[in-house]
Amino acid sequence: MIELALLEHVVREDLNKIARRVMVVSNPVKVVLENYPSGKTEMMQAENNPEDENAGMRDVPFSRELFIEGDDFMEDPPKKFFRLSPGNEVRLKNGYIIKCTGFDKDETGKITEIRCTYDPLTRSGLEGANRKVKATIHWVSAQHAIDVEVRLYDRLFSVPDPDVVEEGKDWLSNLNPDSLKIITAKAEPGLAKALPGEKYQFQRTGYFCVDKDSTPENIIFNRTVTLKDDWAKISSSKRD
Repeated sequence: MIELALLEHVVREDLNKIARRVMVVSNPVKVVLENYPSGKTEMMQAENNPEDENAGMRDVPFSRELFIEGDDFMEDPPKKFFRLSPGNEVRLKNGYIIKCTGFDKDETGKITEIRCTYDPLTRSGLEGANRKVKATIHWVSAQHAIDVEVRLYDRLFSVPDPDVVEEGKDWLSNLNPDSLKIITAKAEPGLAKALPGEKYQFQRTGYFCVDKDSTPENIIFNRTVTLKDDWAKISSSKRD
């Protein structure tokens, strides 16, 4: 037997060199930049792969309303939470530095909209972009985003060796109930042209491949592996 963590490490090493970087938001929350002109769209330059100098650049549209990951905002953050929170600043990948000025919630307490301002002098590539902030997050323009199906495959078994079972149980007890989750995510519009078999890195998330059944009307991505080996941390904490 070979440890799955080793296999995944080798896969990450390979995909890091060849996979194009893109921005996809799996748990979208809307951000409104209150001081950004309504109706304006800018094209931001983004690297396709910093590991491959021949991969080139792409244009990503930026507008007043964006989607960010729900996990990248907290109303009352702990001390070492450096992402977006009331009064705090973050950098938008390939974009501007923004600052949270407020937010709205629904009757259940769920965050429905985050209000921010942007600093026009901090656009990526300008001198003001050198201003230090503690976090950079990814985003997609709400106006230009496309919906994609994302299949989050994880390990089939919840233990390293599925042949080892507790007394009175069988191998089925070792199945991982979260080995597949299917979600709808918001993606940058260039992925509308993604072709079956193409490999991408969803920034800050993991590596994905376009499914063979994907069509222009229904783009489907399958997760190959996460960016980090979270299972190793889980196993370590259990041993401790």
